[in-house]
Amino acid sequence: MIHSLPNTKPHVTPDAAQGITALRSDLIRLARRLAASEAEAQDLAQETLLRLWRRRAQVEAVDDLRAYARAAMRNLFRQGLRRAPHLPLEEEDAPAIEPEVFAMLALTDLRAAIARLPADQAGLLTLIMAGETSPAVLAGQTGCPVNTVMSRLARARAQLRRDMDMAPGAPVACLL
Repeated sequence: MIHSLPNTKPHVTPDAAQGITALRSDLIRLARRLAASEAEAQDLAQETLLRLWRRRAQVEAVDDLRAYARAAMRNLFRQGLRRAPHLPLEEEDAPAIEPEVFAMLALTDLRAAIARLPADQAGLLTLIMAGETSPAVLAGQTGCPVNTVMSRLARARAQLRRDMDMAPGAPVACLL
């Protein structure tokens, strides 16, 4: 007689999986407040999401997933503080990854976000990145009225804020 093992994978509803992935931007914002650097914030958010995913069968029973995830992140952050070596700055090694890598990754994300914009909005942002900031000159170069240029830029900036997980009023200029 051949015995088979019962299916040990926990059944996860699509709602639970979507609920966990929908928390990403909220967890990144919290991690940025807790961590000392952007890299640490990204690591903290990813580790929290990974732990939630591993426990997704139990997470389905949680009433307030956002509060649960935020508490899990704070606990993970505190554990990291307890485990972190407290070395003086002169004894620390050089970073394992060059700092320029993070800027390059951010630039790649920004370029992808701009590429997803409608062509007219992406074109205006490209002109701004090239150094042109006068709405009147932009209107002359695109053949659109100044007010149209201004509204397209406003919509493009709002979409970039959403795509780059920025606060609604955050200046997009720091990305460009």
